[in-house]
Amino acid sequence: MKYMLDTTAYSELLRGHKKVGEVVRNADELYVPNVVIAELEYGFRLGNKQPENEKLLTRFVSNKKVHVLLPDNATTSYFVNIAVFAHKTGVQLSSHDIWIAALAEQWGVILVSFDKDFEHLSYEDLQLWVNN
Repeated sequence: MKYMLDTTAYSELLRGHKKVGEVVRNADELYVPNVVIAELEYGFRLGNKQPENEKLLTRFVSNKKVHVLLPDNATTSYFVNIAVFAHKTGVQLSSHDIWIAALAEQWGVILVSFDKDFEHLSYEDLQLWVNN
């Protein structure tokens, strides 16, 4: 299986969440959007364990089965479709979350998240593994 971790899932992985650990161990491939890397690094700079957290993230993304994804022109269409759907259905998502969801849909991977906002997004073309 192919999975994408959002910021909350990566954080739970570091906290030792068993289900996320199983997903990561059993995944054929793992994806992390560049926006997640940015959110994590932002948090690292505000915290008091920046060097330690950066080292862990570098080690994680260096794993052969981990791929960092960048949005491209095609991602824009997925972004717009998800944003319009969310707006019409009253689901509040940050623009970062929409980019993350757009990349997950574009790459056909299961988005692993603990973000409750995704729970209410019943967008049929997006595969979600949301835990809370």
